[in-house]
This record gives sequence, structure tokens and C-alpha cells, in this order.
Amino acid sequence: MATPTFDQLLEAGCHFGHLKRKWNPAMAPYIFMERNGIHIIDLYKTAAKIEEAANALKQIAKSGKKVLFVATKKQAKEAIADKAASVNMPYVIERWPGGMLTNFPTIRKAVKKMTQIDKMTKDGTFDNLSKREKLQITRQRAKLEKNLGSIADLSKLPAALFVVDVMKEHIAVAEANRLGIPVFAIVDTNSNPDNIDFVIPANDDASKSIDVILGAVCAAMAEGLEERKVEKTDAPEEKEEGAEAPAAGKRRRVVRRNEAEAPAAEAPAVEAPAAE
Repeated sequence: MATPTFDQLLEAGCHFGHLKRKWNPAMAPYIFMERNGIHIIDLYKTAAKIEEAANALKQIAKSGKKVLFVATKKQAKEAIADKAASVNMPYVIERWPGGMLTNFPTIRKAVKKMTQIDKMTKDGTFDNLSKREKLQITRQRAKLEKNLGSIADLSKLPAALFVVDVMKEHIAVAEANRLGIPVFAIVDTNSNPDNIDFVIPANDDASKSIDVILGAVCAAMAEGLEERKVEKTDAPEEKEEGAEAPAAGKRRRVVRRNEAEAPAAEAPAVEAPAAE
């Protein structure tokens, strides 16, 4: 896992914060200085926080759990879609559906509706509908795909959220906080880091800045997934070896039980003539 260097972060413009008058005092520990009315972020702290977040995300991926990436701002949409898809993680780049986490069963019903429409298309039911019904269902399917297609594989609540711009995605952050889901986020100087579990202080408006940070954390997650795959490949052999002992023991117990029962079964046959 390679953490971006100071020069790489500098070149990507990760150090540019917002205007001094728009700052959030809670971000003071991450601000290096102020120049021309703009706050400059301490990139050494940014690099350290990226490494910390990447290590945590790697362990989540290694455990087989899902991380939901959230970024609905224009600068981050493409980067989120590409990087999240590369590690097979769900993402939201359109409008955040309110209650997506706190009312997750309803969201799952909408995703299942999309699956039902696909099934209708395959089994021929769709062809028997009227032209108007076909048009309505097609539009409904397109809308569901746009808003929920990227989370179709999310069968249960994610283990964590990764957010770009916590001010814009404040509803997603609030829902995660309410459910106790850890939040990883790129936090700019105008945002409040208090509700974020893993703060990455950096410019959340520049596409290059977002891309370099996402590249680092997703590379770490890819490593975690690879390690999980290797462990799963080795696991069956160990399970098979361990499974033989109980099976043999079980057979032995059956033999003993049969042996113990045999004399008891023969006894009535011997005593029968004496009774007569």
C-alpha cells in the first residue's frame, strides 16, 4: 500500500482550503497557514490521515464487508464511480435517497422492484403488456437504475461510509452517525470534522485532489480483498482435515452403541424357553 507523498498531494492541490472567512474553527489543527485570505492545509497531516484511513478500510475489505462511497458533487462523481467499481463497492453519485440507511428495508424493496422488472423482460411477461404499460415500466426501471443501480448488490447496511464533502452530504453523515456506522471523509477547511470518525483534511473541490486520495484508499482496499481471496483459497484444505476427526469419532460412537445393545437384544431369546 503506497501512501501519496507530500509532493503528489501538493501537485494535486490537496493543500488549498477555503477562504479564511468561511473556515470552521474545528479544522484549526489541520491548517498550516493562511495565504492571500485562503487557508492552507498541512499536507503532512493529510498524508498521515490517508494512511490511517487506508489501513482501516483495508481491514474492512479483508473482512468481506462493504463500504458505501458517497459523492454527489460534479467534481467527484466520475472518480467515485471508477474507483468504487474497481474494488466492487457500492456508491451513490446521484441525489442521496433520504432514509437510505435509517430506512434501509424500503430501499431494498425498490432494488427488488428493479430485479422483478428484469425478470419480466426475460420470461416474456413484459411482451404481453400494452404499449403504455411498457413505457411506464421502462421509465420506472431507468429511474431506479440511475438512483439505485450502483447499490443493487448492497443486501445489508454497509460497514462504513466514505464521503466527499461532508457539508453537501450532511444527511448521509447524520444517518450513519445515528446508526453507529463509521464515517471516512475528505474534509475541507469550511467543514465540521466532529462527526467524522476518520478525517482526511484536504481540498474536496478539486477533482485531482479527490482522485489521488480515492486512489490511495481504494488501492489499500484492493490489497485487503486480495489477501481475503488468498486466505479463502487456503481455508478449504484446513477445514477438510479438521472435519475428518469428528466424523471418525461419530462412527466409533455408533459402533460402541451397537455393541452395547447387542447382548440386551439377545437376552429375551435365551430366557424364553425357561418361562414355558
